[in-house]
Amino acid sequence: MFKIGDIELKNQVVLAPMAGVCNAAFRLIVKEFGAGLVCAEMVSDKAILFKNEKTMDMLFIDEGEKPLSLQIFGGEKETLVEAAKFVEKNTTADIIDINMGCPVPKIIKSDAGAKWLLNPEKIYEMVAAVVDAVDKPVTVKMRMGWDDNHIYAIENAQAVERAGGQAVSLHGRTRVQMYEGTANWDIIKDVKSVVNIPVIGNGDVKSPEDAKRMLDTTGCDGVMIGRAALGDPWMIYRTVHYLETGELMAPPTPEEKVKVCMLHADRLIKLKGEKVGIMEMRKHAAWYLKGLRGNAKVRTAINECNTRAELESLLQEYVSFLEQRDDEGIRVG
Repeated sequence: MFKIGDIELKNQVVLAPMAGVCNAAFRLIVKEFGAGLVCAEMVSDKAILFKNEKTMDMLFIDEGEKPLSLQIFGGEKETLVEAAKFVEKNTTADIIDINMGCPVPKIIKSDAGAKWLLNPEKIYEMVAAVVDAVDKPVTVKMRMGWDDNHIYAIENAQAVERAGGQAVSLHGRTRVQMYEGTANWDIIKDVKSVVNIPVIGNGDVKSPEDAKRMLDTTGCDGVMIGRAALGDPWMIYRTVHYLETGELMAPPTPEEKVKVCMLHADRLIKLKGEKVGIMEMRKHAAWYLKGLRGNAKVRTAINECNTRAELESLLQEYVSFLEQRDDEGIRVG
């Protein structure tokens, strides 16, 4: 258990803010599976100020998700500050997070995301301005550096702390690495050793055991889980349980996966309507089937689903197929 500003988290497990994924439907499920904190996908400061309809929808927060961190990005101090003030006044987010880790070229070109990593002084100036403008805790999510020749993680984290930031989430990859290669956990340990604010480690946490190893070896306060939770909110639950008890729980059955997948679909439909909800659900449904045998044809068929009924029928048929195969295996044995 630790605190970010005055926000107390019930455990050390945090859902990463993933673009195109972390809407209210997914976040609520992850919260129900035990996450101490969930983070919303990043939103543009300018899109907030222009009151872009899609962006306004992205600001929706279900009370069941809290505590929640809402992430904004931008490259100009004035618009970033105004966006933070809008979020504070018009949403129930508990924490305002600033993105300085996104490696996507479109974001970099607007002097936002990982572009900040090259300039600790800009980080201080921008974060300090946001901190002065709002009452809610301000945090930062960053990468360890731009490339191997420009790793300023320590200086950047110190700048965040000096500016009044209440926590740093650190992904142990550079911008150039994108999501490839191996995350450097040593840099997380180094950053933790020089700042007094909470440090949340991120990168290559693929199992409950990984989470414990990151906490033990780096001394970080929390562990952030991203891609490993896609289609697998049990990863969150199993990690929380493992950290608290040392017991490694069994993974979910196919039937359990399909049940939660359809709950996810229903919430996404409620959020966005059936047409858009099912289209967005296709990728999630495919993720839910990761690791199950004979799933290739089903995952292909999922991309043809246009209604909730089609998706449910397809998944139920697949579960029945797996159960039949198991029964046949028992009889043969």
